[in-house]
Amino acid sequence: MVRRATGSRPGGRAAVRGARRPEVRLPALEAWAGDELEPDGDYDGLEFLERDLAGQDGVGARFMDCALTGCAVGETALGRARILDSVLTGLRGVGTQLAESTFRDVELVDARLGGTQLHGAVLERVVIRGGKIDYLNLREARLKDVVFESCVLVEPDFSGARLERVEFADCALRGADFGNATLKDVDLRGAVPLEITRGLDRLSGAVVSTGQLLDLAPALAAELGIRVE
Repeated sequence: MVRRATGSRPGGRAAVRGARRPEVRLPALEAWAGDELEPDGDYDGLEFLERDLAGQDGVGARFMDCALTGCAVGETALGRARILDSVLTGLRGVGTQLAESTFRDVELVDARLGGTQLHGAVLERVVIRGGKIDYLNLREARLKDVVFESCVLVEPDFSGARLERVEFADCALRGADFGNATLKDVDLRGAVPLEITRGLDRLSGAVVSTGQLLDLAPALAAELGIRVE
C-alpha cells in the first residue's frame, strides 16, 4: 500500500530518487509560415506564435527544437506525434488528441487544457509547470522523469500507467485514478490536496508525508476492509 520511503538524506528528508529535468536550449527559431499542420509533417527549429491549430490534423508529426506559444489546440489531432526538445507555453483547448505520442525533453508551461488524450503516450524528462489541466487521460502511458509543478490536475486518469521518478511539487491533485498503475520512486509529498478516488492499492512505490497518510487513512481502511470504531 502507501509506504514512506526508506532511508534518509541529510537533514532527515526521506530518500526517493528525484526526476531528471529537461534542459531545453532552443536555437534561433524561424516563424512557422504554414497555414495548417500536415499529417507526418516535420517541424524543426520553428516558432508557432499564437496560431489557431484547433481541429487540424498533425497525426504522426515531429516537432524538434520548437516553441509553441499561446496556440489554440482544441481537438487538434496529434496522435503518434513526437515532440522533442521543445517548449510549449500557454496552450489552450479541449479534446486535444495526443494518443501514443512521445514527449522527450519538453517543458509544458501554463497550459489551460481539458480532456487531453494522452493514453498510451511516452513522457520522458518532461516538466508540466503552472496552469490547469482537467480530465487528463494518461491511461496505459509511460512516465519517466516527469515533474508536475505548481499546476492543478482535476481528475487525471493514470489507470494502467507506469510511473517512474515522477514528482508532484506544489501541485493540486484532485480525484486522481491510479487503478492498475505501477509506481516507482513517485513523490506525492508536494501534492496539496492529494485526492485519490481509485487505486490506493497500487501506491506501493510512492512516498507521501505523514499528514497525507493520515488524510488517506479512512480511504485506506475502507480499501482494506478495516472497520474503525
